[in-house]
Order: sequence, then C-alpha cells, then structure tokens
Amino acid sequence: MASDPRSNSGASQTGQAAGAAADFAKLFSEMKLPAMPDMEAFLAANRRNIETFTAANRVAMEGAQAVVRRNMEIMQQNMTELTEAMKSLATVDGPQAKAAKQAEMLKQAYERAVANMQEVRDLIQQSNAEALALINRRFVEAMDEVKALAEKH
Repeated sequence: MASDPRSNSGASQTGQAAGAAADFAKLFSEMKLPAMPDMEAFLAANRRNIETFTAANRVAMEGAQAVVRRNMEIMQQNMTELTEAMKSLATVDGPQAKAAKQAEMLKQAYERAVANMQEVRDLIQQSNAEALALINRRFVEAMDEVKALAEKH
C-alpha cells in the first residue's frame, strides 16, 4: 500500500511546530529580564507624573480662561467704541469730512485689532510655555529616576 503524502507532511509540520516552540522556549528562558523595580518608588513616580499632568492641565485651563475673559473685554470695548464712532460720524458734516473720519476710524480699529490679536497670542503662548515647562521638568526627573533605578540593579 502506498502511503498518503498528506499524512507525512502533517507529521512533518507537527514536528517543525514542536521544534519551533522548543526553540522559542529556550530563547525565552535564557532572556535576562530586569528585576522588578521597587514598587514604592514606582508608585511614587507615577504619583508625581499624575501631579505634574494635573498641574499642567490647571495652567492650561487658567490660560484658556484668561483668553476667554480678555476676548470678552475686547468685545465689550469694541461695542463701546462702535457706539461712540456712530455718534461721532453723525455729527460730522459733509461727505468729504465723513470719508476722512471713516478712514481715520478704520485705521484706529485695524491697529487695535492687531494689538488685541497679539495680546491674545501672547496669553496663549505664555500659558502653553508654562504647561510645557512643567511637563519637561517632570520628564527630566523621570529619566533621572529610571537611570538611578537601573544603576541600583
């Protein structure tokens, strides 16, 4: 009787899989895993990470609130100035005088808008810089902690 070629390849594949599993087990057993770090130090480091992210989030939120407050102040200021501008234009006689007054008001409004945008930009940049500085400082500390733990073992 001739043997079925499929049965030989099945046995061959089973043998190869067993060999591969044995090779993997051997490699895994020879692997040197680092010792488990001091759990108290590990938990303390994570607590400092959380505190840092909480502080950075607080700084970012305070910055966002400052931007919103300043935008509201700018809006109120713009409304007041618009009302005064309309009153001022109503008292100007002659089309040439009105055109000159409108051009001057437009120039002033543009200059204030640019200054306001720069002020808001500066508020945002300052807030972001403060939050990022907190995170960067903690990252450096964390890397020093990891280095110290690695040197212990």
